[in-house]
Amino acid sequence: MTRRRTIARTIRTVGTALHAGVPVTMTLSPAQSGRGIVFHRTDLGVEIAALYDRVSETRLGTVIGEGSAKVGVVEHLMAAAAGLEIDDLTVSLDGPEPPILDGDALSYLELLESAGTAEQDEPRQAVKVLKPVTVESGDARVSLLPAAELFFSYELSFPVIGEQYFEFAFTRAGFKAEIAPARTFGFLKELESLNQMNLAKGASLANTLALDDGGVVNREVQRFADEFVRHKILDAIGDMALAGRPLIARFEGRKSGHTTNNALLRALFANPANYELREL
Repeated sequence: MTRRRTIARTIRTVGTALHAGVPVTMTLSPAQSGRGIVFHRTDLGVEIAALYDRVSETRLGTVIGEGSAKVGVVEHLMAAAAGLEIDDLTVSLDGPEPPILDGDALSYLELLESAGTAEQDEPRQAVKVLKPVTVESGDARVSLLPAAELFFSYELSFPVIGEQYFEFAFTRAGFKAEIAPARTFGFLKELESLNQMNLAKGASLANTLALDDGGVVNREVQRFADEFVRHKILDAIGDMALAGRPLIARFEGRKSGHTTNNALLRALFANPANYELREL
């Protein structure tokens, strides 16, 4: 039997919110067994469970909400928690998003690792997918398929980047080495219009791979030739972590994103015949 895990001690960091561009203090704290991952907006006095049915927006990141309170861009931190197999965690924020840090999941993962881990009393459960579930939107397609272990594959196609494909059989060591370091990316020509909408105000050449018509502008911070498709898998891992339990399934994505990822979890849980809970 595998037991649920939390972190061993509280740890804190300060950084800039990706979209709001404001300083944010984030405190990661141990949580009681069975609580799951919960975001606490300390400035608003509201707690928001990190679950797929709390997702309120998916345009430029996954946003969870409770009433009028929201927390944006949760996917990188959720991916890091999943990568370290953390089940119970309290994330306290005095602003609208976790700090973007390096634009990857590795920076969050290293924070969690520095806090240490602690086993809980309760057994760890997973959601085992029993039937194929697929969501399509335009030329985007995403599926969860029955499998013996958690596996991700993604096919990316973007202007300038071209086509990239990556497969990843989930392991903690593999996540840290192959997926967690992959930074988020964006196109410089879109930055001005995003800023006018009060978005991407915290993006910089240090935390984001910037693209123009010639390719990557800041190649000195690029970690992988196929970093873009790896980051899409990172996003998918974070979005799938909103299932509230680890999945036993094969995730396949093609030109998909946060919107289709959330729709996929909603479709999975809409029919109890699609899955079963299994003790790890």
